Amino acid sequence: MTKKLQAVRGTKDWFAQEFEQFLELVTQARNVALNYGCKDLATPIFEFAEVFTKSLGETSDVVGKEMYTLNDKGGELLTLRPEFTAGLVRAFFANGFKQHLPLKLFSYGPVFRYERPQRGRFRQFHQLNVEFLGINDAFVDAELISCAYDILLKLSKNNLEHVTLEINSLGNSISRASYRKTLVEYLKDFTNDLSEDSQKRLIQNPLRILDSKDEGDRKIIVNAPILADSLDQESQGYFARVLALLDNLEIGYKVNDKLVRGLDYYDHTIFEFTTTQLGAQGTILAGGRYNGLYQMMGGDDVPAIGFAAGIERLLELFSSNINIKSKKPIVIAAIGDEAKQLEIKLAKVLREQDFYIEVPYNKKDIAKKLQFANKINAVAAIIFGKDELEKNQVKVKNLLASTEEVVNISQLIDYLANFRN
Repeated sequence: MTKKLQAVRGTKDWFAQEFEQFLELVTQARNVALNYGCKDLATPIFEFAEVFTKSLGETSDVVGKEMYTLNDKGGELLTLRPEFTAGLVRAFFANGFKQHLPLKLFSYGPVFRYERPQRGRFRQFHQLNVEFLGINDAFVDAELISCAYDILLKLSKNNLEHVTLEINSLGNSISRASYRKTLVEYLKDFTNDLSEDSQKRLIQNPLRILDSKDEGDRKIIVNAPILADSLDQESQGYFARVLALLDNLEIGYKVNDKLVRGLDYYDHTIFEFTTTQLGAQGTILAGGRYNGLYQMMGGDDVPAIGFAAGIERLLELFSSNINIKSKKPIVIAAIGDEAKQLEIKLAKVLREQDFYIEVPYNKKDIAKKLQFANKINAVAAIIFGKDELEKNQVKVKNLLASTEEVVNISQLIDYLANFRN
């Protein structure tokens, strides 16, 4: 096969049962989000590049290394979305959503990042996204985490034994500035030992060094000062209230004082749900509060908190729990030219009544038609020829019970109702 007929590296095709599971997973997650009051929002898969460079930060890995950016024929610089939040902020201002605050949003769809493809990581992948906008309160943080927890609980069929909620606080801007100074003082002694990326981050955004995957960096980070020691009284109190509410909700958690977010706009509560079942790609859902993003994007101050989850990783973890309630086919098997004239018309009538109908037009004799019916696991076959039509009747063969009955055409729809389930 030539290269042009293969999927682009880091992408995949979805077919039949796998895609049905994808849609069912989205449906289950969306239903949970709707129970929390979320409204659906769909945004374009590409935006002006500035939407992401302004929100994600020029120094972020996403902007520096991973974005798919192009010049369109009109000379505009556009970017395929690498995440949802920035596009949702743009949509908020463009559509005057401020009048609807407080507002809860649910979105899903493809996102694009130029990353090294590996297990659970693609260049085009899909995310679920939930955002709670308009209220700065520990109760809202706890409720959002509860929404995330309930989605995972639903997908896992109430078995989250191998899933851990890790949580931390980045504090307010004053606390982060204090910690940044403390962290830089510590890391200066290891400047030459840090990876090239972390040496750049030491100048541009030192907190991101805590998120480094480089083995040498990890050894240095182990003994780094922890952010919690730099939190001011306000930030400590806010985080304590979030944890107390999670205790009240009986949602278990582990405080991870090295947890940071890879994007510039987060503050206060940040969290991840991780698993030991997916190897190195252990994070399945992540989020946090980002009160400053709306002002950063040039608009009014809008407190907000949200999370995103990779659908491919969720499927890898929970696909065995996602049962597809697919319709079972009924086959129409006409015998003779006269009967064939009715075949396609009967199929149309039954499909209008919400039956799944297959007609094997390429099979000539009844034996091959029934072989086809068995091959596709049909529950019944409607058989008729000239003799049956003269009596306004058909034969319905129950392929599950190996029985056969003669049914008047006028009663056929009611009779077939027995095969819906």
